[in-house]
Amino acid sequence: MAKILILGAGSMSTAFAFPCSDNNHEVSIVGTHLEDNFIDIIKSNKNVHPVLKSRIPNNVKLYKFNSFHDLLKKADLIVIGVSSKGILWASEQLTKIKSNQQILILTKGLYINKKNRYEVYPDTVKNFLIKKGIKSFKISVAAGPCLASDLSNRVLTNVIFANKDISVVRNLSKMLSTYYYKIKCSKDVVGVAACGGIKNIYAMIVGTSMGINLKKEKDNKNLNTAAALFNQSVKEMCYFIKKIGGQESTVINLAGVGDLYVSCTGGRNSKMGKFIGMGMTYKKAKKSKMPNDTVEGADLIFDIGNKIIKDFRVKELPLMTSFIKALINNTKFQIDKKLFS
Repeated sequence: MAKILILGAGSMSTAFAFPCSDNNHEVSIVGTHLEDNFIDIIKSNKNVHPVLKSRIPNNVKLYKFNSFHDLLKKADLIVIGVSSKGILWASEQLTKIKSNQQILILTKGLYINKKNRYEVYPDTVKNFLIKKGIKSFKISVAAGPCLASDLSNRVLTNVIFANKDISVVRNLSKMLSTYYYKIKCSKDVVGVAACGGIKNIYAMIVGTSMGINLKKEKDNKNLNTAAALFNQSVKEMCYFIKKIGGQESTVINLAGVGDLYVSCTGGRNSKMGKFIGMGMTYKKAKKSKMPNDTVEGADLIFDIGNKIIKDFRVKELPLMTSFIKALINNTKFQIDKKLFS
């Protein structure tokens, strides 16, 4: 039995506690410094997570952030499940980790470092800790098609963990796999981690297909357009991942195609895409339709979009670059049908 410490009380980090608990590990969920009230809400609701609508297993303990550093000292595995905006903050909380600490990152996204290079979150955390004089630790990343609501209902879920030392994630797989939570392993940290971030952008793009017919007052799902956009998205993801140092084969697997499929069929990114497909600008859709929702794909665009536009020609990433420009300039997004000739 291991002691697993999960930082973040959001949907995915909480859902991740389910397979951990079902493996009879000692699991603690600690909310961030912004989630103290949220922890109170969960506890007052008999440990039913208000977003997941699922009761957290009885052997999973909930704490406010002021307990984090005490729990950190005894943790065998630390799981980072904060939002993308909190990845640097989360890194700062790890400066007291013990030697050879195991860390698993659930947070999806990409970062632009001080050298103006694309950086996946495992490297962001690693470089931060090294600068703080910490050199002995093992950082892995989790990705793949995993809706938090499904996981918390113990639905068959197949994900992928990555570490350059594949023995590390193989051991994690043995530690965390259940009859419903199946884990594949990879050495391609860049590909796995980057796919987890950019698929949110493409989920928004594919999601625009749902809004096109609504704009025309039709109620069919426009699956033909969705399929065309999905296919082009996969092509562009392959190009992007290879360009930044990942493997194309990773895209044609759980971290890429698998995760993109799940994100296109539901979730906040595809929902935002639907409103943009109806002809709204991003700011209008965010304010009027999703004011309280975090849209990870949009956040990533505002973080790294300008660099992508500079680094890639339109003909290399036509969907991504045109969508990024629409969001950054707050203009309406139009699908260029010449792409499909």
